[in-house]
Amino acid sequence: MSEGCELCEAAIITKRYFEDDTCWIGDCEVCLVPMVVWRLHGAAPPPEVIRHLHDALAVVANEEFAATPWSIDDHMRNIPDHYHAHARPPYFWRRGPQ
Repeated sequence: MSEGCELCEAAIITKRYFEDDTCWIGDCEVCLVPMVVWRLHGAAPPPEVIRHLHDALAVVANEEFAATPWSIDDHMRNIPDHYHAHARPPYFWRRGPQ
């Protein structure tokens, strides 16, 4: 845990979908899509942990987005030193009419 890290704090601010000893999944406070967060503070989890995180996120995203395709976005824009990944529907960042 890193002092001052919002993701380490893991405050329940939005809908919480899942928790285990490795991660938690809730709606991102900024973009309101499901986001998986590694419980350990660090930007580069080992491959087996990333698989676990992405598999857990897939379960939630498949339920939340139903028939809508989605993809994993793990570009950590706002908090680059704590691994987290979002489930994004198509054209999520595209501006203008869709």
